[in-house]
Amino acid sequence: MNARLALLSTVDPGVAESEVFRLALQHAVGELGALGGMIHLRGPMSALRLVSVTGLPPALTRPWEIIDQEGPLPPARALHQGSGVWSPLGSMAIAWPGTGLAALPVSGRDRTIGALTVLTGDRGEPTGLEWDFLRAVVDWTEDRMAQAPPPTGPTQTEPSGERLRQALKEVSVGSWDWNIRTGDLIWDEAALELYGTRPAEFTGQIENWMRIVHPDDLAPTLAAAERAIRDHSVYEAEYRVRRLDGTWGWTQARGRATYDEHGDPHRMIGVGWESNESRSARDALSRALRHMSDGFLAVDDDWRITFANLEAERTLGLSEEELFGRLLWDLPSVRENPGLESRCREAAAEEKPAGFDVHMPDHDRVYHLRLVPGPDGRTIYFTDVTEKRRHEEERRDAERAASERAHRIAALTAALAKATTSQDVVDAVALRVLPPFAATGLLVQAVEGGRLQNVGAVGYPAEFIDLVNHRPRAPYGPAWDAISTGTPIFISSPQEYAAYVPQPADLPARAGKQAWAFLPLTASDHTFGVCVVSFDRPRRLTDEERTLLTAISALLAQALERARLYDLEHTRSRELQRALLPQDLPDLAACESAARYLPAGQGMDVGGDWYDVIPLSSGQVALVVGDVMGHGLSEAATMGRLRTAVHTLADLELPPDEIMSHLNDIVGNMGEDSYVTCLYALYDSTTQVCSIARAGHPPPALVGPDGTVRFPEVTADPPLGAAEPPFETVELTVPEGSLIVLYTDGLVKSAKRGMDEGMADLARLLRTAHEDGTAADLERLCDTLTHGLLPAEHAAADDAAILVARLHALTDDRMASWSLLDDPRAAGQARRHVRDQLAAWGLDDLAPTTELLASELVGNVVRHAKGPVRLRLLHGSALVCEVFDGSLTMPRIRRATDTDEGGRGLQLITALSQRWGTRYTTTGKCIWTEQSLTGPDPHRAPPPDPPAHMFLIPEDFDGDLDALSFGDLDTDSDTASDTDLDTASDTGSDTDLDTGSDTDLDTDSDTDLDTDSDQERDG
Repeated sequence: MNARLALLSTVDPGVAESEVFRLALQHAVGELGALGGMIHLRGPMSALRLVSVTGLPPALTRPWEIIDQEGPLPPARALHQGSGVWSPLGSMAIAWPGTGLAALPVSGRDRTIGALTVLTGDRGEPTGLEWDFLRAVVDWTEDRMAQAPPPTGPTQTEPSGERLRQALKEVSVGSWDWNIRTGDLIWDEAALELYGTRPAEFTGQIENWMRIVHPDDLAPTLAAAERAIRDHSVYEAEYRVRRLDGTWGWTQARGRATYDEHGDPHRMIGVGWESNESRSARDALSRALRHMSDGFLAVDDDWRITFANLEAERTLGLSEEELFGRLLWDLPSVRENPGLESRCREAAAEEKPAGFDVHMPDHDRVYHLRLVPGPDGRTIYFTDVTEKRRHEEERRDAERAASERAHRIAALTAALAKATTSQDVVDAVALRVLPPFAATGLLVQAVEGGRLQNVGAVGYPAEFIDLVNHRPRAPYGPAWDAISTGTPIFISSPQEYAAYVPQPADLPARAGKQAWAFLPLTASDHTFGVCVVSFDRPRRLTDEERTLLTAISALLAQALERARLYDLEHTRSRELQRALLPQDLPDLAACESAARYLPAGQGMDVGGDWYDVIPLSSGQVALVVGDVMGHGLSEAATMGRLRTAVHTLADLELPPDEIMSHLNDIVGNMGEDSYVTCLYALYDSTTQVCSIARAGHPPPALVGPDGTVRFPEVTADPPLGAAEPPFETVELTVPEGSLIVLYTDGLVKSAKRGMDEGMADLARLLRTAHEDGTAADLERLCDTLTHGLLPAEHAAADDAAILVARLHALTDDRMASWSLLDDPRAAGQARRHVRDQLAAWGLDDLAPTTELLASELVGNVVRHAKGPVRLRLLHGSALVCEVFDGSLTMPRIRRATDTDEGGRGLQLITALSQRWGTRYTTTGKCIWTEQSLTGPDPHRAPPPDPPAHMFLIPEDFDGDLDALSFGDLDTDSDTASDTDLDTASDTGSDTDLDTGSDTDLDTDSDTDLDTDSDQERDG
C-alpha cells in the first residue's frame, strides 16, 4: 500500500470535515509533487462552493469561491462526467503557475457532491498510478465525510434574570424566501444583519448564503434541506455563519418547502435567528407570551393545542392542563360559533396570516382573532375589541348621518346649480328639503322697497300667499327678526308663535301650519330675505336638523341671489338682442321677405344669431345671416357690432368677397376666441344673378318655381376670425319667383340630429310647403319651418335664425339703356333719351327733374371723367337714373362759399333726388339717383331752399330744358365746337349746373372744358 494512503488510514473516524479536507489535499499535493489543491462542494442550484484550499494564495482562489457546476472549469467537468479530468492551463487561459489542473468527483449518498482539484507542477498530467492514488484519496475522503459528526452548537448556560431580559431585547429573527427552481433568495433586513451581509453586497442569489456558511457546516446543512424537501417535512438546521467582523457565530434556521400542483418543490420559506443565546431567549419569549394581555394559543398541524397563555385560559374558562393536547374544535366556546372552524381552516389553507371578528355569545363580547401559519402548526391571537367595535359603530353611524346630510346638500347643490330662475330655485328646495324633514310648506320672500315680496311658495293656500305678500316692516315678527339679526328662529307650536307674536295670532290657523323655521337668506354679507319651512303638526327640531336647515338656507341664498341676477341680466340681454335685430324688414320690389329668430331653451343665455335685408341701389338687395359662436351678453353685443358693420360695408356697395374680408379683419381684432359664421348674398333684380359668399356657414336653400329644392355648392371658407382672404364668391342665376332660405345651424343641427339630416328635413318641409300652397305666404312658411324643425316641446340648446325671401326680377320693359357720346353733346343726348322714355312709361311729370339730373350727371362725366359713357333708367318701385363711365374717381359733396365758382353740382343732385350714390363697376363707376314715383316722401324733411346764386334760370322758363343755355352742343350739329360749355356772362356769373369736383382728374388738362377756372371742381 502507498505510504501516504497507509498514513491516512490511521486517522480516527469522527474528525471534522474541515480536517478531512485538509489531510486529503496535503497528501494529494505531496504525492503528485503539485503546487496546491482545493475542494468544492455542490450547493443549491448549479453552484459549487470552495470549502478547503492548500498551497494556493487567496488572490488566485478568490474567483473560484463560487463556480458554476455546469461550466467549463475542471471541477465542474469532473462533477458532470463522474470521472477524472485533466485540463492544461493553456487551454483555459488562466495565468497561474504550473502546467494544468487535475480534478476528480467526490460522491456521497449515491450522488456526486463535489470535486477535488490539484494544480500540477512541471510533471504535467498525472500518470495512471497517480490517477489511482487520487481516486484512493477521494474514496478515503468520502468515507470520512460520512463518519464526520454534525456541527456542535454553542454551549448553553442558564443565564441570570438580567441576561434573560437582555437576550429578549436583542433577539432578532430574520425571514428568508428561497426559490428552489431559480435560486433567487430574498432576505429581510434582519436576515441581512444576521448573516453578516451588507445590503450593497447582496445579489439576491443562493450563492450569498453559501459564502457565509462555515465549510464544515455546509454539507450537513444542505443535506438537511434536501431531506426536508424530499420528505415534505420541516427543515431545521443549526450552523455557523461568518459575521461582518470576520468571526463565526451560531445561527438556527427553520422553514418549510411549498410544492406546485405536480408535487414538485417550488419555494422554501423560513426564518433564522442567532442561537448563541437561543435557549434563554426562548424561555424569555415563552414567559412574555404567557403573561401577555391578548389571548394566545399555539396548535399543531392537527389543530391540537400545544400552548395557551393566562388570558386564553381566562377567556376559554379552562386551565393550561385542560387545554393542552385538546382539539381546538372541541372547546365549548368554539362549538358555540358554528362558522369559526370553517373560517379558520380556510385561512390556514391559504398559508397566509388572516384576521376576523368572532362574537362570543356567553360573554356577549367581540374578539378579533388573528391566525398565523407556521412551519409546524399555527398560532392564534385573540383580543377583546368589544368597546373598540362599539365606538367604531357609533363613529360609523355618525359618519353615515353626516354622509346622508352631505348627500342631501350635494343633491340640493346640484339642483340649485341647474336652476336658472327664482322659481326654479324654490321648486328645487321644495322637492329636496321638505320630504326629508316631513315639512309641508315653503315660503321664500325677499326685501324690496322695505316690504317682503313673495319669490315663491309651496304648500300654502292662495289667499294666505296674497295676505303675506307686500307686507311692510313690522316692529316685531319672526320673519323680520330673522332678517334683522341674521339668526334663524325656530317655533315649535302655535302656542310658541302666539307668545312670540301676540298679534296677529290668527296667522297660523289661516296658514294651516303648527311649527316653523324662519331662516335668513344671506349672500355676500347682505341679508336680503327669509325662507320659512313649516310643518302641519307641532315639531321640535333637533340640533342636527337645525344645523342642516341653516346650511341649506345658505345654499338657497346663494342660488337665489344668482338666479335674481340671472333674471335681471337675461331680461336685459333679451331686450338688447331684440333691439339689435331688425324690427321690420323692408318692403322691396326686388324681394319680399320674412324672418324668425328663436332663442335657445330655458337656462341658456342669449346668442349671437342675426339676419338682415339691406336695400341697395338699382334694384339690388343684400341678404345676410350670421352666427356669433357662444352665448351671452358679449356675443349679443358682438352681433350688433357686426350687423352695423355689414350695413356700412353694404352701403358702400362692395362685392361680397370684399365685405367678407373686412368682416374677417373686424372679428380677428376682437380676440383669438372670437369666431363668427356668416353668409352674404347679393341679388341684382336687373340681371337675376345672386352672388353668394359664406364663411363657415351652412349653404342656403333655393326653391325653384316648380318646387325643386337644392343647396348650391358654395365653397365654405373658414369662420370669420380664422379665415384668410380672399373669399370665394359664387354667382347663381335665379328664376323669377324663386325662394332663397338663409338660416343658422341652430335650425338644422342639434345633439340628436346632424347637419346633413337637418338640411334634408328642411328640404322636405320646403317641398311640402310648395305643394300645399303654404309657401305663398312667407310668414306662414317661416312658422311651418320653425315648428317642423324646432318643436316647442323640445328645448333647443342653441338659438336659431331663418330668413326667407322671394326674389323678383325687373323686366326688360322696365329698363332702358343708351350709350352716349364721350363729348359735350352727351348732355343733350341724355335729356332727349330721358324725355322720350319717361313719356313711354307715362312718367311725364318726372321728366323735367330727371332731365336736369341726367344732364348734370352726364356733364360731370364729360367734364371730369372719361368714357365710355352710358345712361340707364330703371322703372321699379322708384325711378332710378344711372350714368356709367370709365373713371374710378368718386365724387364727393362739399359746401361751396359765396365766392366759389364750383362745388354746387352734388348739392343740386341732393336737392332734386330722393337719394343718390355711387358704386364701382368692373369697368369704372356708376353714379345713380333715385326719385319717388308718387312725389316727395311725406316723412322726409324738405331740403333747404338753394341759394339764389346756386344757378340762374330765366323767368320765362317753360319747362323745356333744351331751350336753356346749358352750354352743351346740339347733337344734330355737323361739327363739334371747341367752345366752353360754361359760357360766362359779361358779369362773370357761372350758369353751368355742374361747376366742378374736388376729385376732378382733368382740371390741368389742355382740354379742360371750363376755361374760366383752373381750380378743382366738385360735381
